[in-house]
Amino acid sequence: MMELAFPAPAPTLLPVAGSAAAFPVGRVYCIGRNYRWSRDEQMAAQSMPDWFMKPANAVVQAHGLLPYPPATEDFCHEIELVVAIGHGGRDIDPAEVESQHIWGYAAGLDLTRRDLQQQAKRAGGPWEAAKAFDRSAPCTPLVPASVCGHPRHGAVWLAVNGEERQRADVSDLMHPVRELVAMLSRSVTLAPGDLVFTGTPAGVGSLQPGDVVSGGVADIGRFSMTVGARA
Repeated sequence: MMELAFPAPAPTLLPVAGSAAAFPVGRVYCIGRNYRWSRDEQMAAQSMPDWFMKPANAVVQAHGLLPYPPATEDFCHEIELVVAIGHGGRDIDPAEVESQHIWGYAAGLDLTRRDLQQQAKRAGGPWEAAKAFDRSAPCTPLVPASVCGHPRHGAVWLAVNGEERQRADVSDLMHPVRELVAMLSRSVTLAPGDLVFTGTPAGVGSLQPGDVVSGGVADIGRFSMTVGARA
């Protein structure tokens, strides 16, 4: 038996709503533009939208303190419906995504160091510095699909200090969940434990220390967090 050079890190776990069980998080896929941000924006093409990844340990429970990350002056919120994969696969048929592959759903934040993202865009470089930092993917407890079904409608919203900034409906997704998961599976083999952040509505904005950030997805979960002091 091979000896480990040092103890293996503990797995990242998300609680399951209404249960003592926990969901072990694998990879975290984040989808780029998947809502129209203006009325005249054209429908999405049938090709896969841009996507990027965060490490599993970026996922934390969405409550309490939201640390202000280092190396940024533009810390931004992005509220999203999160899909949890329970059975993996490649080249998945969209008609089978919900019945065979989705384990459940959560509300999540794709937190962004926007200034670093803009620098990367100008240089044509990768987004990891802007997206993959510590605690950059808070999530509410996962709700099993066997409990909540597969949402076709429902508000996706976020407010800062009680003032609403983002609001859309799950039905507004340019690529619905079943199509999105199927398209992603043509690029990578999905595995149990993977999370898919499905994109954020218009209204993305900056957060400041002391801000109270609240949000959620109807019938799935809601949260409230307070932004901490600058690192």
